[in-house]
Amino acid sequence: MWRVSHPRPDRRKAPRPLSLRRKFAVVFVTFALVLAAGGSWLAWQVTSSALEAELDQKLLWTAGAAAEVGLDGQSTLAFRPGVEELALFLSAYNRLRALERYVDEAWIFGPDLRVRVSTRPPSELPILTPLRWLDAYGEELDETWATGEAVTSPFTGDDGRLYKYAFHRLGDSDAILAVLVPADFLSPLQRLRTTLLVGALVSVVLAVGLGVLLAGNIVRPLERLSRDALRIQRGQWDRPVKVERGDELGRLSRAMERMRKGIIQRDEQLRLMLAQVAHEIRNPLGGLELFASAALETDDRAERLRLLGRVREEVEGLNTIINEFLAFARPIHAEPRLHDLREPVEAALEIVRDVLAEEGVSLERHLPAEPLLVQADPDQVKRVVLNLVQNAAHAGDRVRVAVWWRNGEGVISVRDDGPGVAEELRDRIFDPFVTDKQQGAGLGLAIVQRMMETNGGRVELSGQPPPEPDPWPDSLDGEGGGTGAEFRVYFRGSDDLPPSEEDSDDG
Repeated sequence: MWRVSHPRPDRRKAPRPLSLRRKFAVVFVTFALVLAAGGSWLAWQVTSSALEAELDQKLLWTAGAAAEVGLDGQSTLAFRPGVEELALFLSAYNRLRALERYVDEAWIFGPDLRVRVSTRPPSELPILTPLRWLDAYGEELDETWATGEAVTSPFTGDDGRLYKYAFHRLGDSDAILAVLVPADFLSPLQRLRTTLLVGALVSVVLAVGLGVLLAGNIVRPLERLSRDALRIQRGQWDRPVKVERGDELGRLSRAMERMRKGIIQRDEQLRLMLAQVAHEIRNPLGGLELFASAALETDDRAERLRLLGRVREEVEGLNTIINEFLAFARPIHAEPRLHDLREPVEAALEIVRDVLAEEGVSLERHLPAEPLLVQADPDQVKRVVLNLVQNAAHAGDRVRVAVWWRNGEGVISVRDDGPGVAEELRDRIFDPFVTDKQQGAGLGLAIVQRMMETNGGRVELSGQPPPEPDPWPDSLDGEGGGTGAEFRVYFRGSDDLPPSEEDSDDG
């Protein structure tokens, strides 16, 4: 019977990524190791090359000086066994023995690589004895015959010490003087290498400690901020974010604290908006239910039409409230461009002129004769003016709109003859859901402020008199039983604006 084998699922865990703390340690250790190893190798190479070059030069000087103290190459090449007692041989022998104060051993040999005379006694190293060790230095010997001198690389002797050979050609002859000296310069290099290794190890240890310390100094605040972010994400907003140091982490923590406060404020506004929505909608819904029920029960056609008209009014009011809430909740995106401020103001006034006339509200406008260029979104400028004019129309019977140029900014003023803003509301008039009217959600001025901030401008409840010359032909104070309220909005002007009389007067 055939058995079908099924592949087993791979239960091996995926490798966990390195933590930031470990990454810091790995980076610092790697950096310290590369720096220490590279620096040590470079120091070793430079020092070794310099010392070896200096020793080679001294060896050549020694061999050259010995060759110039009376050693005759042609004469030494003629030495054969049996001349050991002759004065010429003894003279050459004694001169080589005098070099033992500076070198360990010296030889004179010919092209056949057989010794003619050396620092050893002839009985120990007879004349014409082959110097077998010279076979290993063919390149150096060729260089010596070609250039007159050469030095070998260091080698280890039978006693474990390092030595070097130096060759020097005796005059124009084929005789070569070879000297052997210890390469003691490498002993300090050995100590230097040990020192560099120890220094590299110490550097690695210090790098590990520094990496762990720095990683902890950075990772611990990041871990705290991460926990704070998770707490904020879970809706636990009561605990403030601890402000870290004054560096980038400090700026991040302060930004997170501002975000936490912003979320709390936004949440409070949302709760208040939901409560306000429920409150504002409940009243129209109650009226709708009442008027609809009455319309169903009456048989009088005129009364039914009147009641249905009231239903329609309540529906329109409900729709207005919903539109205000949607406008407040919807993000505002501006597309500022350079334009004449008078154009969107005129467009807004044309929209409300007939409506205000039907309600018995007079509308007056005072616009400059010359173009007034500002940097803003024209559609949002129109919406700002509409909101302010409608707000003013609900407060009084006369609304005046004026536009002028002041200190590099375009100013729009909307003023009414109503009772004005109560003193206790002046500081909160632009907050959402703050209103002194019986109808409305209190979002109009909050929306105006958001639009102005989006366009880089500002709005304020003015306590200042109009600029000179006064755009108002007569005062509104005292009319309509109140002092009235004036709202001014300011838009950024353009550097391309030509100078005007108002600019020169107010500057």
